[in-house]
Amino acid sequence: MAKPLNVIVAGGGIGGLAAAHVLARAGHRVTVLEQSAAFGEIGAGIQLGPNIFKMFEYLGLTEAVNQVAFFPTGLGMNDVRTGEKVVRVPLGDVARAAYGYPYGVIYRADLHQVFLDACKALPGVVLRTSSKVESFAQDGEGITVRLAGGEQLRGDALIGADGLWSRIREAVVGDGKPRVSGHIAYRAVLKREDVPAHLWSDDVQLWGGEKTHLVHYPLRRGELFNLVAVFHSNKYDEGWNTFGDTAELNERFAQAVPQVRELLGKIETWKMWVLCDRDPVKNWSDGRVTLLGDAAHPMLQYLAQGAGQAIEDAVVLGEALRFTDGNVQEAFQKYQQARYLRTGRVQLTARFYGDIYHAAGVQRELRNQMFQSGKESAGFAGLKWMYDGISPANLFDT
Repeated sequence: MAKPLNVIVAGGGIGGLAAAHVLARAGHRVTVLEQSAAFGEIGAGIQLGPNIFKMFEYLGLTEAVNQVAFFPTGLGMNDVRTGEKVVRVPLGDVARAAYGYPYGVIYRADLHQVFLDACKALPGVVLRTSSKVESFAQDGEGITVRLAGGEQLRGDALIGADGLWSRIREAVVGDGKPRVSGHIAYRAVLKREDVPAHLWSDDVQLWGGEKTHLVHYPLRRGELFNLVAVFHSNKYDEGWNTFGDTAELNERFAQAVPQVRELLGKIETWKMWVLCDRDPVKNWSDGRVTLLGDAAHPMLQYLAQGAGQAIEDAVVLGEALRFTDGNVQEAFQKYQQARYLRTGRVQLTARFYGDIYHAAGVQRELRNQMFQSGKESAGFAGLKWMYDGISPANLFDT
């Protein structure tokens, strides 16, 4: 390997820690700057497709993830008003047979902890809290990052993994605020003992309806039950930790089937976030600076790929640096060239799947008819390109 680099990562979420883990394993020195007072992850459950488990294997994290993940029996979708089954895709052995890897779900905080522990185990990683990046400047020799409070750090490269409202993206891409989808998501978690037996399911179950849907599935080896309710709203709050309005939620789901209303009634306090994304871009690098995860390609949650694509980013970025012998500018160009079409396709397909989940009128009837017939692609069949994942080994050698 060429001379080890000194890399600064802005953002201590899943994507930032994944990047730090990948680069430190390769012998680079990495400083992770987290603006909050502690490393942690806000949110409830996330789904992990086979493409993400492929990355866990590459990173040597499969066992750690398996200890805290849950492996659902299927992916199902029902009509939220009639209760009729729209489609169900079996998982388990079916997913493994199709892709060689499972389909799982995990508490976001648990996945974050896996990467945090992995970074702490590597001597080349420095983890800093209360370190907000204010600005940066680069020259022919490196990059200088200025923190709130005036402290300056010097490094060879800067990775902006600072999320949807990325300050690094403002400087590199400059495309303004994120695109507001018009939908908001409410999230909550129940203990298993608080979920009546007739409402429990080992599936990832989605109830789709006009401008609304509810998805639920077990978490943490089946100890918890994750609920995310999505509906149309004009509200807009930046961030991920705002309290939701239970009255508005109940109004939006007033026409839902009884089991959905019963589940929603089990939650007293909801946290909400506004669903936003951005149009895909081809360039998210500038010299010694590049973006990763939501900072580079934020996407709606309808394909459950946000965290997974950030982890793929980290792996590809590491391979690009290896291939270029640590030439930062060249590596960052190769990295984004290898990623922008795949991540752009996920961004746009996620928007399309939102339309499928929230279909009304003739669209709803067509959706149900096509999926129920079994003749149209649904679930794995239509997303093979995504779940096949990437092959890190020799990624740039051909």
